[in-house]
Amino acid sequence: MTWGDPNYGGDSSAVASLLMDVVVQIIGSDRAFAAIKADGSVVTWGDPDYGGDSSSVSSLLQDGVVQITGSWKAFAAIKADGSVVTWGDPNYGGDSSSIASLLQDGVVQMIGGPRAFAAIKPDGSVVTWGDPRTGGDSSSVASLLQDGVVQIF
Repeated sequence: MTWGDPNYGGDSSAVASLLMDVVVQIIGSDRAFAAIKADGSVVTWGDPDYGGDSSSVSSLLQDGVVQITGSWKAFAAIKADGSVVTWGDPNYGGDSSSIASLLQDGVVQMIGGPRAFAAIKPDGSVVTWGDPRTGGDSSSVASLLQDGVVQIF
């Protein structure tokens, strides 16, 4: 059940039938929501410019999603195989194509900031993307993020 300003995701009537099954996690951006269902599929609603429209990656969100995190205007999902799927505003981390090869497998944890995301790989290395001014570019500390990182916040 959702409530509040429809412009901020408060109206989920367009996807209500998809939310009738067991939902295991809901995460929000500034104006949209993403829900993981028990079968690992994802349902999104709210302002399309804030990640409320995941149709461009819907085939990748039909199963296997184990975690979602959000920024102000985008979402990133980890799948069971450790791959990452992103959608939403490219300037807020919704486009990870420039580092896609680093997110194809093995991601164990992710966090979203206001305009960027960071992910830890099994070897403790960290991958970042999104707005370079808000953490999306970690090249200045890359040598410190090559291994041994156990948690990010």
